[in-house]
Amino acid sequence: MCSVRNPNSTFNQQQEKLIIANTLSTMTTDYRVTSAPTQRSMATTPLTTAELERSLSKEFSPTGHFLDTATVGLPPMTAILRFSEVIKDWQSGVLHTPDFDQSVKGSINHFANLVGVDPKSCAIVPQVSITSAMVAASLPEGSTVVLAEEDFTSVLFPFLIQRDLGKLKLRIVAFDQLLESLTSEVDLVAVSAVQSADGRVLDLDALSEVATLHGVKTYLDLTQAAGWKRIEANRFDVVSVSAYKWLCSPRGTGFLYASKTSAEWLKPFNAGWYAGDDPWSSIYGAPLRLSNDGRKYNVSPDWFGYYAAEPTLALLDQIGIDSIETHNVYLANLLRSELGLSESNSAIVSLATDVPLEKFLEADIQTSVRAGRTRITFHLYNDIEDVEAAAKVLS
Repeated sequence: MCSVRNPNSTFNQQQEKLIIANTLSTMTTDYRVTSAPTQRSMATTPLTTAELERSLSKEFSPTGHFLDTATVGLPPMTAILRFSEVIKDWQSGVLHTPDFDQSVKGSINHFANLVGVDPKSCAIVPQVSITSAMVAASLPEGSTVVLAEEDFTSVLFPFLIQRDLGKLKLRIVAFDQLLESLTSEVDLVAVSAVQSADGRVLDLDALSEVATLHGVKTYLDLTQAAGWKRIEANRFDVVSVSAYKWLCSPRGTGFLYASKTSAEWLKPFNAGWYAGDDPWSSIYGAPLRLSNDGRKYNVSPDWFGYYAAEPTLALLDQIGIDSIETHNVYLANLLRSELGLSESNSAIVSLATDVPLEKFLEADIQTSVRAGRTRITFHLYNDIEDVEAAAKVLS
């Protein structure tokens, strides 16, 4: 039980001087970028946690202590303003729908930069299950797939369906045993980079190495990782992410990345009008005319969603994932220290505690319970006061 506050841990000014290896001093209020972002310089002005929080104070204003990003992320003010703008235009009947293509393109560019891939190999998908189903259906009959038994069902269910149809052979193993289960007999491994229920982080370096060694295709769900954790997604065959959590974007926005080699076997089963090179000229009639790059996997976009997602992703891109990861894990480890727990590399703190959710709500704390454990998360809009509030309830 996590019910004893660690007397050796204190919240002080020294702890607050966490160096964030990025600068927001040049940030503007318009984070919209529709061309491919340029790589940021490694030589950046360091920020303390307090400076980071002040820079973002105008963008995020949660009520109370919001510690539930693993359920849904909070939007920055720039996204709220864009929502208001587009809804007003919708109401007035002045929308020009082809203009939304720029928001889709800009969103893809920023996502690609955040996970280190070529935007031309990316597409938009509304949910991870869409990609999972496409991957599962694209594998040759008789293929063997390794899954983690604790994983989110948007990863698992499409493969279970293909197994029940007699198409796939599955090896469902414990998450901690996933890497050792990869052999030359396995065709594909499908897994979440960070486990939704408890925040365990998969060793992606080891996964890439082992999969390459045995010739195993890789499919990653980045929903609980993209937006706070450094990911080199170009090492994997297919990745997918729902953007409404750590990417702080509207629900119904998400992304897919397919490597050049995976594009040879991954079939665009969900292809529609938006999967063409020029969607507005592929609305009607045969023949099939899909894009030759990642856009062939596009699903028809949530126009309003990507209109708000673009400046949000631009903001995250400008701050830098390394800065966000350092900040988030730092706060998570402060809470762990207060509770006498070991440090971790995750921004998600999973606790076996008898403190009910009602106690958190009474303290104006928003959190959640998953797999019978209290799940507390820290993102760029959280600070030490959030840590103190959670520790007080748990004590």
